[in-house]
Amino acid sequence: MGTPTLADVNRRRLATQRLTSAGLRTGAEAVSLLTCVQSQDAPLAAWSLGQRMRAGATYAGVLAEQAAGGWVRTHILRPTWHFVAPEDLRWIQLATGSRIESSLAGRHRGLELDDRTTARSLEALHELLAGPTPLTRTEITAAYAERGLPHGGEQMAHQLILAELRAIICSGPPRGTTHTYVLADETVPPAPGDAFDVDDARRELTRRFVIGHGPASERDLARWSSLTLGQVRAALADLAPELERIELGGETLWLDPTARPRTTRPVRAFLLQTFDEVCLTYPRTAFPRRSSEATRQRLLSEAGGGILVVDGEDCGIWKRKVAAGTVSVDVFPDESLSADELDQVGAAATALGVFIALPLDLRVHPAP
Repeated sequence: MGTPTLADVNRRRLATQRLTSAGLRTGAEAVSLLTCVQSQDAPLAAWSLGQRMRAGATYAGVLAEQAAGGWVRTHILRPTWHFVAPEDLRWIQLATGSRIESSLAGRHRGLELDDRTTARSLEALHELLAGPTPLTRTEITAAYAERGLPHGGEQMAHQLILAELRAIICSGPPRGTTHTYVLADETVPPAPGDAFDVDDARRELTRRFVIGHGPASERDLARWSSLTLGQVRAALADLAPELERIELGGETLWLDPTARPRTTRPVRAFLLQTFDEVCLTYPRTAFPRRSSEATRQRLLSEAGGGILVVDGEDCGIWKRKVAAGTVSVDVFPDESLSADELDQVGAAATALGVFIALPLDLRVHPAP
């Protein structure tokens, strides 16, 4: 890349993540490329996959692929909800699960979830979900109450998170729009990564992160993975012969030299959901904001929208609502957009409507 600018780096990231290079055939390929896809806003996480797929991808198709076992949805990495390929579940939890669990220890003491209680909880999950018997959180909560186990809202949530971090449970087939849980060992087939030791797992997580997110820094990886900087640096040192590095503003960025570096899909505007991997992964070298006065903090507490990116710049926010057989998209630019830019925003919104397979109602609001 010679001496890259931030614009060069962001163009390459868009191509690496398949937002501007050849689309992937399936959602499972997109999940595998990104390794873990943050998905607490599950419908818009599906849109993140659709944006990386070939023309013709639909929300219904992505849901069907997930229901058929293309990936699971579980707490992993930081922890929050993520999509992850079944074959990657156990080794990623090996690499990161114990560290995340340790970070939650103080909260678990406050919730009175001691070792004895946790052991009883895990035993109950094995009994309740055996079969496999997919159950919703509501159903598991009722069963815990009958057994005299802690079942308050946050207590229940953290007992399930602990079981997920230990790769004991993961998502089962959705029941309509309701999440279910199953035993991982009854659902997730054995995979080569199951044989990794913890150092192997950390190296593989580092390699996969660079392949799917590069150019990225060691701090980007540490934030994304919850590994310590020491663990990240050790893994990068081992992998250095097969990776490329560049400098940007005095910071080293790592990338896969075999990744697709060029834009082949001429997309200029993106409606990126708040938790999209290309939005959250690079806090120090993100898309530059067109308005220096813009703030994005409120997005973290809002579902159903995200960031508008036009020609490599963060230009505003957008919201999406599905109701009455229509997808409504409201765009709030930070500064006025040109006629050409408005056309690009219209194309991005049209792509979202096609993905959801509903008529589009687009409103671009005046800049403040």
